[in-house]
Amino acid sequence: MDFEAIFTLLLAVTGILLLVDHAILKGRRQHAAKSPVVPDPLPIQYARSFFPVILIVLLVRAFVFEPFRIPSASMMPGLVDGDFIFVEKFSYGLRVPVINSKILSTGEPHRGDVIVFRLPTDPAVHFIKRLIGLPGDHIVVRNNQVTINGTLTPMQADGFYSGGYGFTGAELALERFAAEPHVIMLAQNRDAKDFDTVVPAGHYFFMGDNRNDSADSRFPLVGLVPERNLVGRAARIWMNWQIPGWPHWRRIGMKIR
Repeated sequence: MDFEAIFTLLLAVTGILLLVDHAILKGRRQHAAKSPVVPDPLPIQYARSFFPVILIVLLVRAFVFEPFRIPSASMMPGLVDGDFIFVEKFSYGLRVPVINSKILSTGEPHRGDVIVFRLPTDPAVHFIKRLIGLPGDHIVVRNNQVTINGTLTPMQADGFYSGGYGFTGAELALERFAAEPHVIMLAQNRDAKDFDTVVPAGHYFFMGDNRNDSADSRFPLVGLVPERNLVGRAARIWMNWQIPGWPHWRRIGMKIR
């Protein structure tokens, strides 16, 4: 469900209703009642109450933060099924709601960022992955190890996963693109997907942290992601709740690394 489009439509409907009432209908009511004080009809009362609320919600979702739910295991071990996250919409630029046109550049994506983006093959669907390749990069993936422009990305063993979700016993590894490393998972009994590409201008190459269980830029479903499809940087977990079940309180407020 495209909440941004729904809120934009509601804002337009309530705004037009208030504008028409102010310009035409209110004067007619006052003239018919022969009084400057006339109660507003119920639809106008509702529009007057909801318009500022819808405007604030839309502005926050479009330009500040937007909530998303993690529906899969592709970003384990850092993000798990049932995580609800906040995404910073202002990280890489401010965009007009619905049409997604950038009106102000506020920053550039960095290698290693965890990013929500619109699926190129179906922009109504949102994916979350880690940014691996920037425009112009030569990316080679062999047996889950990433080489960028001829340099092998450091990766070292980090024990085994014990948190459940069907992946207990999977190998963990520390991968480092910048000063701070992140943990990736190498799921058992799944084949590693190799890949070799040069990222074209205006596009990005993404991979999931659960390397053997992720539909990402190595597969035709996703492919290389255009800059206009970037939604924002994943910032924090604000809730984890797998229904049926109970919330996992320990995950609330966790920073996404």
